[in-house]
Amino acid sequence: MMYSGEREATGFTMLYDTFRSPLGLLYLIFWEDALAEIRFERNTRELFPASYRKGQAPGHFKEQLREYFLGNLQRFDVDVVFTRGSEFDMTVWWYLKEIPYGETRTYKWLAHRIGNPGAVRAVGRALGRNPLPIVFPCHRVIKSDGSLCGYASGVEAKSNLLALERYARAR
Repeated sequence: MMYSGEREATGFTMLYDTFRSPLGLLYLIFWEDALAEIRFERNTRELFPASYRKGQAPGHFKEQLREYFLGNLQRFDVDVVFTRGSEFDMTVWWYLKEIPYGETRTYKWLAHRIGNPGAVRAVGRALGRNPLPIVFPCHRVIKSDGSLCGYASGVEAKSNLLALERYARAR
């Protein structure tokens, strides 16, 4: 399933760059000029495959990340490519873009939004596989009781991202 601004990566060489954020080091993985993955430093225990090469992330994306962490950017404008994920996963990820900056929605809301109200747990699993956290803001999805849970980069990172957005929005 392809969306505007997405491309399918086939026969590719992946490039990676780093970005120092308030949450720690982020690894930015690109195919050509399209963002394929963001990894938090704590999620890089596995080495990059030998096919990955150190490269330079497009400057406009690093600038967008800087502006986001300063509280000045609410929506990213970057080409993305999904190198993994099922059609269901990608549908879930795409609907994350509908959650406004500084707000949250529930797993149940997201399951209803994708037209599959019984898929709450499947939505949670798809969010755990989201290769583009922050850009596809899975940190904005919370439990129905309002509590935070299940963020691949840790609940503390999720809490910090939500706090950053709420603070910036309140200014």
